[in-house]
Amino acid sequence: MATNEKLKILIVDGHDIVRKGLAMLISRQKDLSVVAEAGTIAEALEKARACIPDIVVMDIRLPDGSGIEACRDIRDENNKVKVLILTSYEGEAVVGSVLAGASGYLLKELHSQEIVDAIRKVGHGQAPLDPTATTRVLDRVSRWKEVDVLTQLTDQEQKIIELIATGQTNSEISSQINLSSEAVKNCVSTILGKLEAYPDP
Repeated sequence: MATNEKLKILIVDGHDIVRKGLAMLISRQKDLSVVAEAGTIAEALEKARACIPDIVVMDIRLPDGSGIEACRDIRDENNKVKVLILTSYEGEAVVGSVLAGASGYLLKELHSQEIVDAIRKVGHGQAPLDPTATTRVLDRVSRWKEVDVLTQLTDQEQKIIELIATGQTNSEISSQINLSSEAVKNCVSTILGKLEAYPDP
């Protein structure tokens, strides 16, 4: 991206008032531009295809599913798109978000300037994580080691999570292990469930 070009932002949140508030905040920045808003996963995928944003700012809980899966779906279609999770959920979903390829994970309780700064960081290749979220990731990884949770995964699932850890999309994984992209997507959902990396309902 040229230095004089604005970062293109897609806002995904199930609450209209939150989307509008974020859009107002981001639109005030000279280097950021809101190109679209979406309230569901289906809308997010459609808008991401149409607008090709640089960054998607996305909530975890959406009316038609999890922002974690939406993150992975969007990046599977275009892995140049970066996703910043911005949520009020403080649970273990941060782990799933990181595995899904999110570039950052922040809580909505942050000050507006911190949110704007985080968007810029993501745009410049950094990975902002809320301190609480970072602690949860480290705690969860330690717990996995203690109980050897990865042994709950099949050989195929372990291979998939290794490829996920290298930043590969569903399509890229599909071509390596002779499974369809849809089958890989289903496996990823199963893995996240086994690792308890989804938010509670």
